[in-house]
Amino acid sequence: MASGFTVKHGLLTSNKALLHSLQRKIWPHNVCLHRSTEVTLRKVSTKSSTDLQQNEKYCIDVVRSRDYDGFVCSLLLPEEARRSSLALRAFNVELAQVKDSVTQKTIGLMRMQFWKAAIDDIYKDDPPLQPVSAELWRAVRKHYLTKRWLLRIITEREKDMEDRAYRTLQELETYSENTQSSLLYLLLESLGVKNVHADHAASHIGKAHGIVTCLRATPYYSSRRKVYLPMDICMLHGASQEDFIRGNREQHVRDVIYDIASQAHVHLQHARSFSKNVPVAATPAFLQTVVLEDYLQRVRRVDFDVFHPSLRNRNPLIPIQLYIRSWKKTY
Repeated sequence: MASGFTVKHGLLTSNKALLHSLQRKIWPHNVCLHRSTEVTLRKVSTKSSTDLQQNEKYCIDVVRSRDYDGFVCSLLLPEEARRSSLALRAFNVELAQVKDSVTQKTIGLMRMQFWKAAIDDIYKDDPPLQPVSAELWRAVRKHYLTKRWLLRIITEREKDMEDRAYRTLQELETYSENTQSSLLYLLLESLGVKNVHADHAASHIGKAHGIVTCLRATPYYSSRRKVYLPMDICMLHGASQEDFIRGNREQHVRDVIYDIASQAHVHLQHARSFSKNVPVAATPAFLQTVVLEDYLQRVRRVDFDVFHPSLRNRNPLIPIQLYIRSWKKTY
């Protein structure tokens, strides 16, 4: 047992050292980050380097705390795209957490309207002095990001405020395409990639990402008496929402998870079928496939028991696996 612990401890130590090394790329002075508790919505000042640094630190902190896998993926992007990636992921996090952070739908819709107005102002070169908006403005100016993708993410998140289960698996895929795939299109633009095969791969990876996110969130939402899994798949196997709310681990519930997870796997396979025609420059945008593949393998090992305790733990080897995939320039 002692030697087993030594090996595990060595891997974890190596993993931490790798992550620290990657973090040094954006924090060369080892700055300690603290998220602001209050944001004043004033107009951005492009002349203050201190403000710009604080905006960048804010986005880094948001992504690191709320989208850790995306944070590590961003560290592995080329330097010219890294900061923009963090801004885009922070924007995505801000939108994603609206649904869970408000008690009234009206308030959530008001926040979405703020973001729509903010995007309009960003493209008028007059963004609000909100850290994520300011960093997004910088990314838009640097990479000429497509406004349509940003607005599509907001619009789809706004529809999701209805707080209901997806009626069909196809509806979940559409939601994933409009949110996660749109984010990938923007990341490709940040990398300077314009390629139809890369876009096709991004579409499938985004759909896989949305499906896996729905699966991963099932125990969390079930504990709050909410179920978002596609109703057509649940009905096919005779599984009710109450089965998930009670944390039922019987075969018919696992069959639901199997069907949904299988569709995510199919999308990853489709995405990889384009790999020979996808430019090498695009592969950093697709590093998330490592995280998706890891979850699908782990849920398969526990026979598609989505409530299995082992699925709550983050794989400590993910940063190393991401680094290796980045080095190989594959997805």
